[in-house]
Amino acid sequence: MNELPLHEGGCLCGAVRYRIEGEPLTSGLCHCASCRRASGAPAVAWLTVHRDRFDWLTGAPFSYRSSPGVLRTFCGQCGTPLTYRRAGEETLDVTTATLDAPQDYPPREDTWPEERLPWFPCLASEAGAARLG
Repeated sequence: MNELPLHEGGCLCGAVRYRIEGEPLTSGLCHCASCRRASGAPAVAWLTVHRDRFDWLTGAPFSYRSSPGVLRTFCGQCGTPLTYRRAGEETLDVTTATLDAPQDYPPREDTWPEERLPWFPCLASEAGAARLG
């Protein structure tokens, strides 16, 4: 029997931990204003996974409806952004940097590049791809 690989991660303070079963569907770098504001960063790296292959292991994250039909979760103790979910979708986005091994999943595509800050590189640009790995 082949078992799916497990990936774990969590917040900065360790109060909230999660597990992903199997490989992510996609990995991307989001440049939208909403993600920038929610994270305080110029862009956010996300992994998209099947919702039924994601479980909270310890702690209970807080949730916030950042826009109609969108639910974001974060640690209520340290504030680490953890997930993004659209109502009615079978997938869930997980902040890549909260994985225990985020280096295993570099972003492969840009999302919302039209909202990119002009001083932050895009993966699609040759210079941006070289700087971002």
